[in-house]
Amino acid sequence: MKARNYREVKGQAYTRRKYIRGSPVSKIVKFTMGDTSGIYKYQARLIAERSVQIRHNALESARITVNRAMEKKAGSANYRLVIRVYPHAVLRENKQATGAGADRVSQGMRAAYGKNVGTAAQIQPNQTIITIETFDQFIEQAKASLRKAGMKIPSPCKVSVGA
Repeated sequence: MKARNYREVKGQAYTRRKYIRGSPVSKIVKFTMGDTSGIYKYQARLIAERSVQIRHNALESARITVNRAMEKKAGSANYRLVIRVYPHAVLRENKQATGAGADRVSQGMRAAYGKNVGTAAQIQPNQTIITIETFDQFIEQAKASLRKAGMKIPSPCKVSVGA
């Protein structure tokens, strides 16, 4: 399954898990990491530049990248990392059989609603995806780690720093 098939936001999000049998669980383990009780002066934000859907495994990959880089450079007591989006939209796929004899197995477009394959967060332009709050001596490490996480996101991203 190609992730690029789910990149564009098409139509309304399908989020009513009450009616979905076998609803997929999000792979994101934690949404807040680091020292959650600290008071920090600076905030670095990863901001999406386009409207896009980000799959839950891409968000988890970005979270791991940022957390590992910040723990290595700043230590776990010098930052707070927060994932600001939640993958609500359920993604579906109508699998097609290919190869020899596929015409006898496949149903084509009959009952093509599809099976649940994952979840995604629908992002609007200029929406914050990840924030890191830290002290002034670690702000460069925060910017570098968010830049690395932006490589895991299917939209061009920018890093913004504020006090």
